[in-house]
Amino acid sequence: MVNKLHEINHYPDTSFPYAMYTVTSLNCIPEGRGFNELHWHEELQFTLVTEGKIVMQVNGVTHELEAGHAIFINKGVLHVSKQVTKNSEYVSFNFPEKLLSFYSDSHMEKNYVLPYTNSLFLSLIIRPETEWQSTMLGILLSLKDKFNVKKYWGWEYEVSIMTVQLWLTMIRNNSLATVESPKHIKQQQERIQLMISYIHQNYVYNLSLQEIADAAHLSVSECTRSFKKTLHTTPYDYLIKYRIKKSAELLNATEFTITEVASRVGFNHVNHFIQSFKKHYNRTPKEYRRLKK
Repeated sequence: MVNKLHEINHYPDTSFPYAMYTVTSLNCIPEGRGFNELHWHEELQFTLVTEGKIVMQVNGVTHELEAGHAIFINKGVLHVSKQVTKNSEYVSFNFPEKLLSFYSDSHMEKNYVLPYTNSLFLSLIIRPETEWQSTMLGILLSLKDKFNVKKYWGWEYEVSIMTVQLWLTMIRNNSLATVESPKHIKQQQERIQLMISYIHQNYVYNLSLQEIADAAHLSVSECTRSFKKTLHTTPYDYLIKYRIKKSAELLNATEFTITEVASRVGFNHVNHFIQSFKKHYNRTPKEYRRLKK
């Protein structure tokens, strides 16, 4: 079964694997992760808030960002965005680290890329408080403009050059010693990733707390502590929320009965499913399906 938590980005042009995602309360263009979708991926990410306010939760740490603020998120780092205002909107630039290296085993890769991308450097908030931060925000705005026009001759070169300038500005002003997180933070993230991946792969079955904990070789009590500290929820509540999310997808895409949907996402009793669904969506599954038609 495919791990839906570990996102594999599908680029419009595989010969230039670089994408800008525009996220609003309504959708994500091109199709990808929007608000409230916990995930990680192997690409580097710069996110720029363009309207309203959002919260970006990175490995359990919450950052509130407003229009004109940005955040860098390293590869493999667990993160989720949440709306703060109704008009919240942001753009995310996702690209592979090799874009910054020019070629494999280069001096740039060895000295300026891998030491950062393979480190405990998880994220960096970018606000217009210093000259170098303002420079980065200006580059991100220019990149946004580039992605919003029709591609022209030399477009890829211009985007690549701007991205390298963005990266150089960041690492020139932030030594690893100042931006790396403690080692236990990274270990905590890896454990959570194992457990929530297990939930995503097995949510249709009757899962016990012990089975979830076993996925990361933890005790039940340590498993619960990890969830509360990193995701601010319990393993059971996370499981139920994920089942409800998957049930909404089935209600939209299939003609399965409510009982069938409940069974297919791991609920043994349809009444429990209906109650849980209503708690999350403020309407019953039947009402939800009717509104979506």
